[in-house]
Amino acid sequence: MTSPSTQRAWAVLPPTLAVVLTLSLGAAWTRGASASTGGVAPTQELALLWAPHTARSAPSTRAVALQRVRTHRPLTAERTALPVLGKTRDAGGETWLKVMLPGRPNGHTGWIESGKTTRAATSWHLVVSTSQRQVTVYHRGRAVRTFEAIVGKPSTPTPIGRFFVEEAIQLRSGDVGAPFALALSARSTVLQEFAGGPGQIAVHGLANIGGVLGTAVSHGCVRLSGAAMRWLVARIGPGAPVTVRR
Repeated sequence: MTSPSTQRAWAVLPPTLAVVLTLSLGAAWTRGASASTGGVAPTQELALLWAPHTARSAPSTRAVALQRVRTHRPLTAERTALPVLGKTRDAGGETWLKVMLPGRPNGHTGWIESGKTTRAATSWHLVVSTSQRQVTVYHRGRAVRTFEAIVGKPSTPTPIGRFFVEEAIQLRSGDVGAPFALALSARSTVLQEFAGGPGQIAVHGLANIGGVLGTAVSHGCVRLSGAAMRWLVARIGPGAPVTVRR
């Protein structure tokens, strides 16, 4: 199987197809969806970064700087892909994109200048149900697979909210969570640090950590079988939306 860095589950859009309306967070995640699709939109627009960007609180260079977003992800060097929630122009005619951002606080957003970005889209969406302890995979707004999962235990729950895949990681056979991990923009609401990392939540395998599928015993991550993870990483790439529900 090819490494996740070569499995780009998005398609680049020409600028003429880019949506020009400024959208609210809720509207962006349900645009074009219906009750029959579980509220999942058929596509999610993405911004691929070709240079570091400063995310700001408003579409202006004078607005508060929220964080610096790298061009590439830290573990795989995959190009950063951010879900786009809206688009607008400032008084000087500069185009700005409202995007979802990785890290704390969970689900936070910001504005980046559109320069040195490429518009793209993904038709994949993961929905995690912590009560049913399963992951449902949507493609073009339709459920195509459901996998039994292990979710966070009550003391270290899997965070609820709207997130996205930061990077897809091919793990070594001896690594915890092998064979693959989808590192998410979500962070633990309990653990500020875990195993030397920032308490980042991931969807990963069972190797070298175990657990019984259908239970709630993890530190917040979502565990799936090795077969499920192999199926996912062949399709799910950076920027893909991940919704975690109760």
